[in-house]
Amino acid sequence: MNDTLILIFQFIVLIFSVMVHEISHGFVAERLGDKTARDAGRLTLNPLKHIDPFGSVILPLLLYIANTSILFGWAKPVPYNPYNLKNPKTGGALIALSGPVSNFLIALVFGVLVRLMMPDTPLSLMFQIVVYINVLLGVFNLVPIPPLDGSKVLFGFLPERMINPSVFAFVERNGMLLLVLFIFFGFRLIHPIINWIFSLLTGLAF
Repeated sequence: MNDTLILIFQFIVLIFSVMVHEISHGFVAERLGDKTARDAGRLTLNPLKHIDPFGSVILPLLLYIANTSILFGWAKPVPYNPYNLKNPKTGGALIALSGPVSNFLIALVFGVLVRLMMPDTPLSLMFQIVVYINVLLGVFNLVPIPPLDGSKVLFGFLPERMINPSVFAFVERNGMLLLVLFIFFGFRLIHPIINWIFSLLTGLAF
């Protein structure tokens, strides 16, 4: 595969992976009693319902043009109403966790397929891309910085006595700034984790 085809394939994989990620949020929310996502028409595999112009198109292209080692993005968040949940705190954490879990499940399935074929074939390379992008999305989204899922998972499962209101408010208020700083200065901290999970699933070094 030439570089252009690889780029196009990576972009397609990214779009559908973040789409499955968001649908998973809505599906779990529905199972927990909230039908907001279904009523909004977001429990669909139609990518046009999920594409965010900046997060799904512009940002990935900017990262590619800037020749960074990072390729990621996001879809439009699937809405849910916490007041429809029996336990908003725990339910919100489970809804948040479902997105990264869906990416890890995709990576697991394609990782098994990679192990069943010769590693240097074009099809194996395509499957390896699917694995890597989904592992990246799963790990990245578990970073506990708003608006990433990891922040909702962390604060959702932590006992109330362990949550400092002032720290929580600061993180929520400055989440986007902290996230940008992490992307440019802290992303290398999760690279070894991403590469290790990729190797674990595929049996290949990245």
